[in-house]
Amino acid sequence: MSHHLDTPLAARSGQLLIDDLYVFPGQDSTVFVVNVNSDITGTCAKPGFHSEARYEFKVHLDGADFEALTYRFAFDEPDEDGQQAYTMGELTGQDAQGDLADSPVLAQGRTGESVRSGGVRIYAGRIADCFYIDLSLLARINAAVADGSAPQLADWQPQAASNSFAGTTVQTIVLEVPHSHPVLRPGTRIGLWAATKLATDAGGWRQVNRAGHPMMWPIFWPTDVEFTNPANTRHPSQDAAAAGKQIADQVAAVVRAAGTSADPDGYGNTVACELFPDVLPYVLGTPAGYGFAARNGRTLADNAPEAMLSLVLNTAVPSGLTPATAQALRLPDFPYVRPA
Repeated sequence: MSHHLDTPLAARSGQLLIDDLYVFPGQDSTVFVVNVNSDITGTCAKPGFHSEARYEFKVHLDGADFEALTYRFAFDEPDEDGQQAYTMGELTGQDAQGDLADSPVLAQGRTGESVRSGGVRIYAGRIADCFYIDLSLLARINAAVADGSAPQLADWQPQAASNSFAGTTVQTIVLEVPHSHPVLRPGTRIGLWAATKLATDAGGWRQVNRAGHPMMWPIFWPTDVEFTNPANTRHPSQDAAAAGKQIADQVAAVVRAAGTSADPDGYGNTVACELFPDVLPYVLGTPAGYGFAARNGRTLADNAPEAMLSLVLNTAVPSGLTPATAQALRLPDFPYVRPA
């Protein structure tokens, strides 16, 4: 699930709320990116990463229900310069699926600095957010999904769209894994999701938030302002049983009202099956792209909001924005993002 909009909980604990997840090819490598703690509200609730949390990339192989690989990041408290030391570990097999196993440290570094260690490259720190959308368009889709009506787009003027995220920043973790990795080799089909977990008083870990496909939360659960929806703590393997019918019914109602499908119920089921389990699909080593017709990873340039809105409505929804909107915020080489 993906969070962007201001809520009371987001304002208090933005460090744990995931804004976006990406996976795309790098330089003979696979690049994983997760963004958290957006300052879309004007200021960060608290800068940096949470020092009592874990930030994890979870990798499923060949359509498996459970992850076979987890990359786990943990951050210290900020020093007097605001930088945070961190460690990154890799867990495999059964260890990758739980919270009990300690992950051997594969790399360590400090925020704001690029690190190469154990064959991987890492950048963690605050960056300019290259996500782009006009939130007034999203509001129209939200209203339609909420009440099962046709979206009010007759007076939507794409040529007048503006990027609501212009000038905003996020905390990012960029992890680049070489194709020489024993598991993450070209041609391997993966499903990727990210999770934030907070230490509990009992000594365990509580999953606070997760993300796979873009725009899930803003489209389907925009009014869950306290983030009490159980999808936050759910494992992707439970998605279809827990919320598949809800998503299918909501999509069916919208396309029925809009007249964009001859079989609304069938189309709703198709979309639910595409989005659940909520993991981002990607074939390693292939060109990445998240679009209406196909979803294979997600690049920093992809117009994922336009793709998702079009998928839900089963018709083109021009956002008025293009990859050029945030081109200056993307870099062609590692770390691929522009530090703030």
